[in-house]
Amino acid sequence: MCMKIELPCECGKETAQFNNLNNILPPSVIEKVYCPECSGSIEIDKDTMLADNGWIIQYDMDQVRFLLAKIGIQADRVTPEFVFDERYSTWQGVTPTDMVQSIKEREEIVKLAKVDKKKYIETIKAWSINRMQAFMEAGWRKAQPRTA
Repeated sequence: MCMKIELPCECGKETAQFNNLNNILPPSVIEKVYCPECSGSIEIDKDTMLADNGWIIQYDMDQVRFLLAKIGIQADRVTPEFVFDERYSTWQGVTPTDMVQSIKEREEIVKLAKVDKKKYIETIKAWSINRMQAFMEAGWRKAQPRTA
């Protein structure tokens, strides 16, 4: 089970939603979050930070390495990219605000189910495909094809 984590960005204008895979890592591994508005003046520290489409996550990498070592992951493999891409601490959904946005978008589509089930199925399927395509085109990290 994954616990949902909500953290405000440093300027306080946005809230990012995270989940940490199987709660192996506690929420405290996420030190800071910067939205596109407050990330502009931040210099990326590749040893502790991950940038994703204007957002920046700063991890407590000492804590991350210590905790992942307990489950047999060698410290030299543990980078911010590894933590994010392997879902140990990542967005809940494709983007930091994906879950909230998708609920709002689906609410409108679900109304169709009561009046036209066929149209509802067609619409929800197209919405899902188009949404993921838009995320890919926008450059969101979790929407990109994974390489081995």
